[in-house]
Amino acid sequence: MRDGQKVAVIGAVFTAVVGAAGFGAYTLIGDSGTSGGGDRQGVALADGKADAPAAETGPPSDEEVRETAGEFLRAWQAGKADEAAALTDDRAAAARALAGFREDVRVSGVSLRPGTAAGADVPFTVTARVEYDEEEKPGVWTYESELTVVRDAATGRPVVDWEPSVVHPALEDGQKLETAEAEAPPIKALDRNGTELTPEAHPELAAILADLRKRYGDRTDGKPGVETRIVDAAGKEVKTLKRLSEGTPGELRTTLDATVQKAAVQAIAGRPKASVVALKASTGEILAVANTPAGGFNTAFKGSLAPGSTMKIVTASMLMEKGLASSSAQHPCPKYFTHGGWKFQNLDKFEINGGTFAQSFAASCNTAFISQAGELKDDDLTRQARDVFGIGLTWQVGTATFDGSVPVQSHAQMAASLIGQGGVRANPLIMASVSATVKSGVFNQPYIVSPEVDGRTLAKAPRTLPASVSQELRSLMRLTATSGSAAEAMAGTSGDFGAKTGSAEVDGQEKPNAWFTAYRNDMAAAAVVPASGHGGKNAGPVVRQVLNSIG
Repeated sequence: MRDGQKVAVIGAVFTAVVGAAGFGAYTLIGDSGTSGGGDRQGVALADGKADAPAAETGPPSDEEVRETAGEFLRAWQAGKADEAAALTDDRAAAARALAGFREDVRVSGVSLRPGTAAGADVPFTVTARVEYDEEEKPGVWTYESELTVVRDAATGRPVVDWEPSVVHPALEDGQKLETAEAEAPPIKALDRNGTELTPEAHPELAAILADLRKRYGDRTDGKPGVETRIVDAAGKEVKTLKRLSEGTPGELRTTLDATVQKAAVQAIAGRPKASVVALKASTGEILAVANTPAGGFNTAFKGSLAPGSTMKIVTASMLMEKGLASSSAQHPCPKYFTHGGWKFQNLDKFEINGGTFAQSFAASCNTAFISQAGELKDDDLTRQARDVFGIGLTWQVGTATFDGSVPVQSHAQMAASLIGQGGVRANPLIMASVSATVKSGVFNQPYIVSPEVDGRTLAKAPRTLPASVSQELRSLMRLTATSGSAAEAMAGTSGDFGAKTGSAEVDGQEKPNAWFTAYRNDMAAAAVVPASGHGGKNAGPVVRQVLNSIG
């Protein structure tokens, strides 16, 4: 050994010696009765002077790997951070990290059990006793790590190649370990009627419930648990490694309705990919949200997809406000219409000769909308979507969402935006809100937790549609749901209802994304079923099942 001490040599293996604290102390057993340090000492010359030894080169031997790893692990286990750090190639960084392991992680004892070396790599098991405070029961934290022994280029000594990952394999530069209270207490999430919503019973809500805990846990009467975690240089949590105690949950009431939520899950069951959202139209309260797969990306809230012809609701409101369309007035619906160098057509190249705008809307005629592009300014649709329907405003829903985008475009792209293609992007939350705005006559920003919980300000649309245009939109959606492209999906529906279908083309995709948005009484809903085909046939039944889940 490099400090001149000697160790016993028995069979070239590590032997465990149990210490007084109950954690194993590990002694490295070498191949000879000495540390092997003799061949690195100076050689006595005839005149009594010692010649300086030459620095050794080449990879460390198996014996050097075992000895160096053993010394390092013993010093670390004994709490001798400086001594362990001296056996690395970055003494300062190693000393800070190893001292922090004891102090910041609140480790009162640690056992380090080395495994079988593979060349210069030595795996080892860490078992740490973590004691946060007198009120918390001590925890035992066990994990696997690894170190590598290299030869120091300057001195020739075998040393541990220092990396933060030696302390924990997930640790990176600029990060550290700590044991502290969780950032927020756990929550007991309740639906609007007091029914508990758990991730076990509702796996489709698991990610949302976790986000609600982070955002609102500290606004409940719950008590945070204690966890060991990785934090960055600013002290922000990167990853939880060990939860030592769960804490006491605090109740958080959401706007969800367990009955509607169940219907939403059932409506998309069996579909590889689908998303649906339901809202209370008069308030914007979110009643249900579901995606398949349940643990996948939350397309319902965070998706950014072209909404296809469901966007015609917004476009129709703009054309009617500008006097470019009226329900009962004749309106062109040719097979084709060219704008900006692009030739647009209708599904199956249908046309309506001498028909009204109401008929074109109900049949979802693309060219009826494209034909008006030349009468519009580039930013007209952007302003209508934002100022009336709230699309593109910053929504404060209570969880992470994408709030839609209707960018200013020109020429062919602007024309494509009129039918929900081009640069228009939305998700079921956005399109359910569009139907809710039509039904209520005013934009009510959707939310899943009441703003009274945290005092946040909900987005407000700058204006509302004239009452006559709102009424006309409701008539158009009613006609679509009773005798237009949405009639098959909405057949047998009772009450005050209206709907709009959509099929959004996607480059490189054989079938379009199917969209459907509708309202019934005071509930609005929207769904997307990617790469499935026509909106009425594929997304329509999903929305209808959700709308009919309550009276």
